[in-house]
Amino acid sequence: MKNWITRYNPRYVRSLVYMMQASEYSIRDFLSWYNRTSDFNHIEQRKKLDFTLKASVLFLGGGLLLITLYSSLIILLFSVFNILGLLFFLIGIVLIPFIFPYLFICLLVILKILQLPLEWIIIQRGRKIISEHKALKIGIAGSYGKTSMREMLKTVLAESKKVAAPPSSYNTVLGISKFLQTLKGDEDVLLFELGEYYPGDIMRLCKFTKPDLGIVTGINEAHLSKFKSIDKTVATIYEISDWLGQGRPLFVNGENGLAKNNAPSQSQIYSRDGMGKRKVSNATTTLAGLDFKVSNGEEELNLHSNLLGMHHIGPLLVVLQIALDLGLTKEQIVEGVSKTKPFEHRLQPVYDSSGVITLDDSYNGNPDGVKAVIDFLGHLNGHRRFYVTPGLVEMGHRTEEVHKEIGIWLAQAKIEKVVLIKNSVTHFIESGLREAKYSGEIIWFDNAIKAYNSLPNLTVSGDVVLLQNDWPDQYA
Repeated sequence: MKNWITRYNPRYVRSLVYMMQASEYSIRDFLSWYNRTSDFNHIEQRKKLDFTLKASVLFLGGGLLLITLYSSLIILLFSVFNILGLLFFLIGIVLIPFIFPYLFICLLVILKILQLPLEWIIIQRGRKIISEHKALKIGIAGSYGKTSMREMLKTVLAESKKVAAPPSSYNTVLGISKFLQTLKGDEDVLLFELGEYYPGDIMRLCKFTKPDLGIVTGINEAHLSKFKSIDKTVATIYEISDWLGQGRPLFVNGENGLAKNNAPSQSQIYSRDGMGKRKVSNATTTLAGLDFKVSNGEEELNLHSNLLGMHHIGPLLVVLQIALDLGLTKEQIVEGVSKTKPFEHRLQPVYDSSGVITLDDSYNGNPDGVKAVIDFLGHLNGHRRFYVTPGLVEMGHRTEEVHKEIGIWLAQAKIEKVVLIKNSVTHFIESGLREAKYSGEIIWFDNAIKAYNSLPNLTVSGDVVLLQNDWPDQYA
């Protein structure tokens, strides 16, 4: 009864618009959230509604529609003032909050139809720009690690070349088209993240961006709830290979089994051990960064990066190879690699006045990334370590298996404190911890806000706190 009444909250329309925005205006994802939600009182937990033009139109339109529906009921009651009129009124009062989200979707569909001509113009302009641009175009595909690869390339290649890439996660045809209109035309290199949500996405983006070389950063269960099977995920990501064919280079992450085992024969496989003739030695990683030596048998390079974790060595080797192919000097490459640093919300260290070190990895929501981070934590000496997580989303039928593995990894790494946020998946992490005979402490919180607010009272100087993934409100 209490949850039913929350549909009459004055913020009901705002909550629906917020969730539509959080679902990137995907009707399928919005309905999935709506059908599993019962309490609409506390929807905006992790973020707030961004009143963009589209969100504002939906908010005002939805509000007017809801007012019209209730006003019509009142008019009906007074115009047919009898038992039948009262019955229709009561039925309407009960049904409107449940019917309204579907009418709200109709508003979105109308808005999308009205947007189509403008979006078509933007995309056509983008298509013309990309087809005429002389820059080297690099396409980056994978379930994870795309943004980190993009930023490494951008940082190092900028030592000698003019490099441009779409901001944030502009990885759709429309988003990339908007970015293309900001170019001056004299860029040497263009970097594109290729987003995959459904089969055919990567090929569609390749046909649009026309990459000259490609990188597959890894393949795992990310978006498995959309793809339904890992085979479909593999086939979709390797659409970049179909585009490149035999004549253009493709770099593949050899530390990821699905990527390596499905790589075409002409692929260049990279890992923390090396790539081709280049071998890695003397690799170390601490909170101060990453150091390693690269040798091809004839010459050596000593490289330092401010990135944390051994899993960054392989991608840096790809950057090294592309930089050499583009004519950068070894001095420029060493300097560029030294400027690479943790990217926002991706194993980003934050030092506070109390001496506690927080590693913000809240944008890392995939199993391979989690394993790499736990491995990094496991090799940190002289610190008490906290691992804070709400778990991962979109793991599909492998949800239980993936989260049990996380618990086992944490136990094996002997992390002293595991802080779990109560939801539908974290009890699987606890199960994995118990299975692996975890000897540390498990701390539970009802939500992430309470956990974050409590951390200052749980930690002391020298502690390292890892914030792993951010559980979006649409998965609550």
